Amino acid sequence: MHLEFHGADQGVTGSCHLLYAQGKRILVDCGMYQGSRELEEENAEPFGFDPKDIDYLLLTHAHLDHCGRIPLLVKRGFRGEIITTAATRELARLVMLDAAHLEEEEVRWKQRKARRSGKDPKQIVPLYDTLDALNSLDYFGRTAKLRKPFELCPGIEVSFHDAGHILGSASILVRIGKGRHPKRILFSGDLGNGQQPIVRAPDRAPRADAVLIETTYGNRRHKPLGPSVEELYQAILDTLRRGGNVLIPTFALERAQAILYFLREGIEQGVLPEGLPVFLDSPMAISATQIFRHHPECFDKPTRALFESGKDPFALPNLHFTRETAESMALNQIVSGAVIMAGSGMCTGGRIRHHLKHHLWREESSVIFVGYAANGTLARRIIDGAKRVKIFGEEIPVRARIHTIGGFSAHADQEDLLRWYAPIDPEVTFLVHGEPESMQAFAERLNATRVLMPKLGDFYHF
Repeated sequence: MHLEFHGADQGVTGSCHLLYAQGKRILVDCGMYQGSRELEEENAEPFGFDPKDIDYLLLTHAHLDHCGRIPLLVKRGFRGEIITTAATRELARLVMLDAAHLEEEEVRWKQRKARRSGKDPKQIVPLYDTLDALNSLDYFGRTAKLRKPFELCPGIEVSFHDAGHILGSASILVRIGKGRHPKRILFSGDLGNGQQPIVRAPDRAPRADAVLIETTYGNRRHKPLGPSVEELYQAILDTLRRGGNVLIPTFALERAQAILYFLREGIEQGVLPEGLPVFLDSPMAISATQIFRHHPECFDKPTRALFESGKDPFALPNLHFTRETAESMALNQIVSGAVIMAGSGMCTGGRIRHHLKHHLWREESSVIFVGYAANGTLARRIIDGAKRVKIFGEEIPVRARIHTIGGFSAHADQEDLLRWYAPIDPEVTFLVHGEPESMQAFAERLNATRVLMPKLGDFYHF
């Protein structure tokens, strides 16, 4: 029995870990690398294992950095079974199809560029296409129910536990062997920030002999939620007074819905103007919001009570969904008074870049970042104080007010991680899904015998 590390090892994207036990190869997550161009190019590299050999894929949740390479896995020969929760299955379908569409769009753009320069456009192909994404859906098999152990195969039992990160997210416990002394290996997935609304806080972690724990925020504490919400409202009001627009780069899953939730509350409480026009300019976020409505079983008590009373937690009086490209382009004619939420959260793609091109140079406008920005992304450059940034080949001066509000993170902070970790009592702890400095700071807080920080390609024998 051994573990292999094939992604999100001393980095925060591309989560992919392989467990070999009882003659079976079990993959936990198969995510896409995000961030710098060099990182993104790693997506096309070999996995480090043969996809044809994988028997099962256990999926913790539907973020792109955990499910984004599943269509590529299938394209390269995977024919096993993918198991996840019902909500994650729906969201992963949305995420993978969106990723395929973006791949196709980028390839068409590169091919046009190649033709103009006299190069062969046929050499430029997508990582995977829409058909590959659709084909991968055929391999989603059993649906896991939270806290309900099931036999994966003879000698291996699996249980999914609420991770409190996004809708349907789970930590996964794999129990290997029968009798009194089975081996238990726990994969945290991404753990949630218990302050956040909509989804429940993470379950108490089960005991395990080994644990792989994410450390995205292993070196810091989040700002409390209450002051973060107040800061959001104040930034919006200040921008309205200056006569500008508010841009919120938005992750389509969880963050978009959370911001809609708080905007609704702000309007209902009279803090924000009732007629405030809010545009959700992200087809993926719009579809994700609809999926959220399908799964109230994942909501926390306050959100579920709202839902059951007939009130939509994500509905605002003047909310507009802009699915079509023409509708998105028309938003550029709005000079002031609007809140525009658009993907992507790290500004690596999507419609937010068009809005930044039109507003980043305007002193009266604001950009509010409400999520994590990886190294190498446009969002990180803006947050770090760049005076000028390049967008679609054009140098744009950064004159808009830049706000970074950390309290909205859907990730557990250091104290949340320590609280979740406490009851596990593992023999060995693997720190994953974090930058090296974050891992090191978290390791120093652990009272554990063996703490390892594996690198890409490492393996561990039990």
